[in-house]
Amino acid sequence: MKIEQLYKLFTESYLVDTDTRKIRNGSLFFALKGDNFNGNMFAKQAIDNGANYAIIDESEYYINTNTIVVDNVLETLQKLANFHRNKLNIPIISLTGSNGKTTTKELINAVISKKYKTTATSGNLNNHIGVPLTLLSMTNETEMGIVEMGANHLNEIENLCKIAEPNFGYITNFGKAHLEGFGSVEGVIKAKSELYDFLRNNNGTAFVNADDILQIKQSIGIKTVEFNSHKIQFVEANPFVKVRFMNTEINSQLIGKYNFNNIAAAIAIGNYFNISIDNIKEGIENYIPSNNRSQIIEKGTNKIILDAYNANPSSMSAALENFHQLKAENKAVLLGDMFELGNDSKTEHQKIADLVAAYNFNEVHLIGKAFSTTSVKNAFIYDSFETFKASTNKLNFSNTTILIKGSRGMALERILDFF
Repeated sequence: MKIEQLYKLFTESYLVDTDTRKIRNGSLFFALKGDNFNGNMFAKQAIDNGANYAIIDESEYYINTNTIVVDNVLETLQKLANFHRNKLNIPIISLTGSNGKTTTKELINAVISKKYKTTATSGNLNNHIGVPLTLLSMTNETEMGIVEMGANHLNEIENLCKIAEPNFGYITNFGKAHLEGFGSVEGVIKAKSELYDFLRNNNGTAFVNADDILQIKQSIGIKTVEFNSHKIQFVEANPFVKVRFMNTEINSQLIGKYNFNNIAAAIAIGNYFNISIDNIKEGIENYIPSNNRSQIIEKGTNKIILDAYNANPSSMSAALENFHQLKAENKAVLLGDMFELGNDSKTEHQKIADLVAAYNFNEVHLIGKAFSTTSVKNAFIYDSFETFKASTNKLNFSNTTILIKGSRGMALERILDFF
């Protein structure tokens, strides 16, 4: 079936589903496959649950005319998303980077939606499946799309750009994330800059943090909208970030100076699209982080900074530096392993251990196989979360500010159960 024909079926409901447990009436079910599942096997269940059609790529699961056999379900999903994107013909802002992608995306959406009807990536659905689903969630009422793009290998951002065809782009930073897949920091820079390459080759516009010399260098040859700390000024982060723009103070609900650039990007992009300063201020001030991203949680007499959504050497260093500068009498850190660092894992974990020791926090707990190989004085070290869990009698905090940070796979939010 040609994409044009499939698109006509899509327009009957403008609904796409990939999970039979969440089928919506009238949707198209795409039978995606993974290492441990085969969506083709659930085609009949999808139709029985209300899907109009099931798109499959294994003919033995053909049922009737409500099943559509294609060569490759994933590629068909991506082609349909690109076809829809071009039918909508709206501005698309795409963003990527090593740290802060999702927070920045949420801030941009909070600001832009004050004037335009926006559709933005839900959560962190930012990969080869999430980006097509984001595009297909856009409707004829959508006036602007905001698409987050993630990657852990070369050419992934390039391929996502071919699907989303962004008009505008922003790269948060180049950091030590996914080194196992990229091979080196140089690999990170090359991979993330694939967004710049697309914009350069397609007459797009890049929003660039002019305080970052590397961003300036990588964006040469592109139409750019630059911002810097002179135009958007950092005021303080104690603990929430306060900034000043156009003689207006904006008090965010985000902690850590490392969030300043995320806020500044949202302000610059909002200003470019003629969002009033009052609406920019309102959008940023009303945004409350969730999903374990720099959340502040009160537990008894303790204040907990939960930043357990993700971690890499760059974000971990920034979080520790900010925590060190925070005004609090008693401070404790509970850190979990950083994943996907490949051969650099041991070195990077020791660097973080050294940094923790240098800051001389009141109490330190390092959790995970990688951290268990480090050497650091006056720290509790556990080779797994289970070992830590068995030693929770050591957590006897009172009137303490606590930082909890680690990679998503560590699921350190579980620590909250021990307070």
